[in-house]
Amino acid sequence: MDYSALPGLTVDVDGGVATVTLNHPPLNLMDGVLLPSLRGFVHRVRADHDVRVVVFQSADPEFFSAHGDMAYVTDPEALPAATRAAVEAAPGAEIPEGLNVLQALSEEVRMLPQVTIGKLAGFARGAGNEFLIALDMRFAAIGASGQAQPEAHLAIVPGGGGTVNLTRLLGRARALEVLVGGQLIDAETAERYGLVNRALPAATIDEFVDALARRMAKVRPEVVASLKRIVERAAPAPELDVYAVENTALYDLFTEDMVRIAQRQLEAGVQTREGERDLEGLVDSIS
Repeated sequence: MDYSALPGLTVDVDGGVATVTLNHPPLNLMDGVLLPSLRGFVHRVRADHDVRVVVFQSADPEFFSAHGDMAYVTDPEALPAATRAAVEAAPGAEIPEGLNVLQALSEEVRMLPQVTIGKLAGFARGAGNEFLIALDMRFAAIGASGQAQPEAHLAIVPGGGGTVNLTRLLGRARALEVLVGGQLIDAETAERYGLVNRALPAATIDEFVDALARRMAKVRPEVVASLKRIVERAAPAPELDVYAVENTALYDLFTEDMVRIAQRQLEAGVQTREGERDLEGLVDSIS
């Protein structure tokens, strides 16, 4: 399978494991470049019988993916353009009615026949974290990783399945803590809450995930397919209309006042590397 021409991604396939590295400086934003590339990869790998396990990681030691591009809020053309590019990247893969392309990507990656693993050794916020939590499993580096859904403090709600999948993973109370509190969740807390499978020392996470992925890649595809089908039946995902409720709530909040808030935050340093290192503190300082 050809995985070239996917800007912002490098894909290496070896021994049944596809390692997908997000490499879209400066922040691996889920923008009009990275979003179509991820959807294009997911569309292609679905039919690749040489790939049994997919590992997603980042080339940036500080950021897995900062969040969605705030141009989606401030520029009326940005989100439609990104959506068109994402649609073109996966020909024949329809976006279900009522869902946006970020939500569709979350469902598409969740339903891959392969096992998917997220290796987190930096920050994953907003749409970056929403992609991460749609994967089958996640492993986080202690002292080097953090996850957050900061949207409420940016005057919107998550729009890529975050409200749906966080509730599925964490339960109602902890999901509301993460969604409304908007705080950065460290690796140890993420493990305790069930947001990640394990919190691992930063020095050993690569070795652990590589060994696990290669071991899983030895399992016959039909066995993996059966196991995923059984697990899906035992713990089914919410119906698609729940995503539609999230999508409607998101667009209802796209007001002129919200655009002004986003512009003020951008002026203060949101979506710069320095500002994103402590996004929560920056947002608190200007709220």
